[in-house]
Amino acid sequence: MNYNLNQLSEKREKQSTFKSLNSLLKLISAERKNLWLALVIILINSGLLLLGPLLVGHTVDTYIRTKQFHGVLVFGGILLGMYMVAMVTGYTQTKLMGGIGQRMLYTLRNAIFNKLQEFPVSFFNQNKAGDLISRVNNDTDKVNQFFSQSLMQFISSIATMIGAGIFLLSINFELGAATLTPALGIVLFTITLSPWVKRKNAVNLKSVGGMSAEIQESLNNFKVIIAFNRRDYFRKRFDEANKQNYKTAIAAGLANNIFVPVYGLLSSTAQLITLLFGIYLISTGSFTLGLLVSYIAYTTNFYNPLRQLAALWTSFQVAMASWDRISQILTLESDLRQIEDKGTASSDALLEFKNVHFSYDESKEILHNINLKFEKGKTYALIGPTGGGKTTTASLISRLYDATKGTVLLNGKDIRSFSAAERTQKIGFILQEPFLFTGTVKDNILYGNSQYQHVSDEELEKIIKEANLNALLAIFDEGLNTPINSLADSISLGQKQLIAFMRAVLRNPELLILDEATANIDTITEQLLGSILNKLSKETTLVIIAHRLNTIENADEIYFVNEGEVQKAGTLNDALDMLLKGKRVS
Repeated sequence: MNYNLNQLSEKREKQSTFKSLNSLLKLISAERKNLWLALVIILINSGLLLLGPLLVGHTVDTYIRTKQFHGVLVFGGILLGMYMVAMVTGYTQTKLMGGIGQRMLYTLRNAIFNKLQEFPVSFFNQNKAGDLISRVNNDTDKVNQFFSQSLMQFISSIATMIGAGIFLLSINFELGAATLTPALGIVLFTITLSPWVKRKNAVNLKSVGGMSAEIQESLNNFKVIIAFNRRDYFRKRFDEANKQNYKTAIAAGLANNIFVPVYGLLSSTAQLITLLFGIYLISTGSFTLGLLVSYIAYTTNFYNPLRQLAALWTSFQVAMASWDRISQILTLESDLRQIEDKGTASSDALLEFKNVHFSYDESKEILHNINLKFEKGKTYALIGPTGGGKTTTASLISRLYDATKGTVLLNGKDIRSFSAAERTQKIGFILQEPFLFTGTVKDNILYGNSQYQHVSDEELEKIIKEANLNALLAIFDEGLNTPINSLADSISLGQKQLIAFMRAVLRNPELLILDEATANIDTITEQLLGSILNKLSKETTLVIIAHRLNTIENADEIYFVNEGEVQKAGTLNDALDMLLKGKRVS
């Protein structure tokens, strides 16, 4: 299945802005009450601010022109009280939306991270870690900034504009229509250019993700860069990514700022129309000075929010472009689904491949019509040249991938019918390059093992001794409390594999896969591991992938894997002969 997010974004049908916003609001439906409360507060705030110009005009015509200063003081006090209440409501809605924004950010990042946990290995093979990190951190922050800082201001501006427009038309329809005419140009300009602005920001966000991926790759592989003295190569790659980000940022910046001067020009045009037409109406006796003062204030209240909307609309487009990138992850479904158990009859074999085919993509098939049967308690070895398909076969056994065609059976049942918890309890897998988490040896040994999560150090040491793993634990100076960082720089690669070995054995799996598990371990420790494996439960089935033949000399059956086909190799000497020839032997 194609999981490449950048390719999917090119093929994906573009959602309208309002559909994107609607899908985002569904995600934060728990905040619906708070959003409605914030909306009510905004409407109160806007209503109070809109009453101000009307009272000012009334004061001018009724009290100032007649020199009744007592009325001026009374209405001045009323205006002061209104604006004080408006200040409180403004602060309240800002605080309320700040909380909504932070909770939304928390919910959104959790939703993305939990979704990422559902995806198979192939998803992470097709997408760069840096780009995924950018979507989790940068894109969610863009959405949060709009919700916590801009959304309510956005709604407030629209409410103020609508209220001001109503007052303009109700006071004098002809003057109001003339004043609002430039707004039609603003609406048409915004509708026309918004998709272009959104595209420019989407391209910029994609380049930010690409630059994050380059930084992540170079930092993770810094030892290799130093060893091969290829700082120049990564400097060049980063410089290219940085230049691309620079170009897209300039293009997005120009797009984002195009609204401001156009809105400003049309706003100034509207105020000029109001002033000239208003003076004309006063000269004809159909208008008063106080009404003109109110009218100019309402014109300002209508067009100033439009100027703010120029910046807010840009923020909105950035947020929607970010949401599109986020929703690509949230709407993507894993193809490794659990299927219904059809009650397949029990089998003597622990694991069985029936006519299994597999390909990572449609261009090349890696495994062709594989038929295998592994019995309980036996040891099986998979050998073959590099790239022959050994690790791919092991990945299908542990269901890191699903077969393209055919069926993999575990205990006589389709392996896809087992839940992830059931499958990982039954199958242990020691990878070629085991990953360790920041913490201690104990944390990593017990990772994913709920059975021993709450045992004390003394109890765990006893359990380790009963599993014949105490000799491996003794290799670490501080035992269970030996500190480890995520890159495992504090321990050797061999010690890293020993921890992975203990982690797998303590789970007491029915099937244990060792993929080059002794590749970085000295001969003496390898013999120690061999003795531990010999003491495993008689019901445990071992599948060993190895290039060194001494690792598989005690295997019950040896399979030769090459060019996508799996064959029984017979004896150890037959296996050696097949390796030397590097081709299939009938």
